[in-house]
Amino acid sequence: MNIRSLTRGDGGVIGAAVLLFIASFLSFRSYDCGQSSFGCPKEPNGWKPELFPVLPSIFLAGIIAAALIVAARFQPEGRKLVGLSLDQWGIALAVFATWSSLWTIFGGPDVEQVSPGVGQILGLIANLLLAAVALLTPRTPALKAPLMGAPQPAPAPYGAPGAPAGYGYPAPGGMPGAGAPSPYGAPDQTQPYGGAQPGPQAQPGQPGQPAQQQPQPQPAQAQAQQPAAAGGGEPFAPFWFAVPVARPLFAEDGSPTQVSELVPGTWYLAVDQRGQALVAQTQDGRRGLLQDTSGIQRG
Repeated sequence: MNIRSLTRGDGGVIGAAVLLFIASFLSFRSYDCGQSSFGCPKEPNGWKPELFPVLPSIFLAGIIAAALIVAARFQPEGRKLVGLSLDQWGIALAVFATWSSLWTIFGGPDVEQVSPGVGQILGLIANLLLAAVALLTPRTPALKAPLMGAPQPAPAPYGAPGAPAGYGYPAPGGMPGAGAPSPYGAPDQTQPYGGAQPGPQAQPGQPGQPAQQQPQPQPAQAQAQQPAAAGGGEPFAPFWFAVPVARPLFAEDGSPTQVSELVPGTWYLAVDQRGQALVAQTQDGRRGLLQDTSGIQRG
């Protein structure tokens, strides 16, 4: 569960649910007993049994609706319950709770001394807010934006070396595990795969035998042999990337089984490419197929 997958609309839904929970403990009805408080009944809240079915149809229905909408963000796409997704069930319950709140306001007891209480009014406001945000979030880009932005790395001071490389962040040079460049004039201690390797040193000639020296492969020839070993095409170079929004990671065999979820604010390693899709590796070593690669940020 990653809270970075929540949207601004989910934040509004959570706020409405908290307000609805508070309203359930406030007076649902208010009594006007005049100057004499003797014999005036106690103002009930939404949890009193005599107000049934106010509790399940107004307060609990709204809170459960908010929980379903938020829980849908942490479920794989396409998972449904009796033909509807969790957020669709949540929207339906939010509309039902709002409808019930309206009827209790306009259809209360026809007595002059009885009026809507603070809890009843706040419950109606919370349910109206809950239903409005739940209906507008899928259609409003401002509400679909992430609730918490991706953390930005702090810039290094001028002249200071870059941040140390670690898993989850691109190493210097853009390649995983790439080290810092060698000083000017110093020999390069790392050799690329397929590069020239030092051969055996020529041995001094022995009496009666000429000295033998092994031919050294030229760097240009070694580099020319590397694409040929890969089948004549350019080899895939792994790179780090980040996703703009939460995206599912499916199994490598192409099945619709979701193995993980990529979230914004985290760097992942692309180890292979299959058409437009990428084979990505997460921090815990799991690998899968990222089918939607639009808008990714390369490290």
